[in-house]
Amino acid sequence: MTIVPAAGRTVEVRPCEGGPDLVRGAAAVIDDDGVEHVATRPVVAVCRCDRSARAPWCDSTHRAVRRTEAR
Repeated sequence: MTIVPAAGRTVEVRPCEGGPDLVRGAAAVIDDDGVEHVATRPVVAVCRCDRSARAPWCDSTHRAVRRTEAR
């Protein structure tokens, strides 16, 4: 995955424990297949569990995964 910075911005990535990466300053995210996904917000949540139905964006699936794996 590649993060494309917005013009004149520095990209900041903050991992959330057990959740997504919060990315500030991105214009787009290019996934592993080379598809560009435009960031429409100043801060976007990028999935790290690889189970999101909205990849590369987080859809909170990690919460259900954590509960299932904890059993």
